[in-house]
Amino acid sequence: MNHKLSIDEYDALEQISKLPKNVKPNACIGRNTKRLSGIKLVTYRKDGSLELTEMGRQVLFIKQCIDGLRAISKNCDAPLSGPVATFLGKKGHIEVNPETGKTEISVRGRECLADIDANTKSN
Repeated sequence: MNHKLSIDEYDALEQISKLPKNVKPNACIGRNTKRLSGIKLVTYRKDGSLELTEMGRQVLFIKQCIDGLRAISKNCDAPLSGPVATFLGKKGHIEVNPETGKTEISVRGRECLADIDANTKSN
């Protein structure tokens, strides 16, 4: 799971996750399908359409969590999807401020983002 993905590849994963069956993929998906299937993030169904593999769903969820954490660190009113908010809350990366009632990034969340940023810059 240590594959570096481009913004375009993440976008293709997101689009594939929402792609209805029997709908022709757009150009973004077409450009990225070969690599994404090669690293086993997407697979072809028997009918020839694309779907995310379990690993593809995990990669996409991790990206959504990181993006959500970044959004909350900049704006406590940033919306988070239910699964992302639940995951980040259970892991202690976000917390509700008892005074304002708004979601805030915790110390642990800030440390996690700093670690992610440090690893991204060193690679």
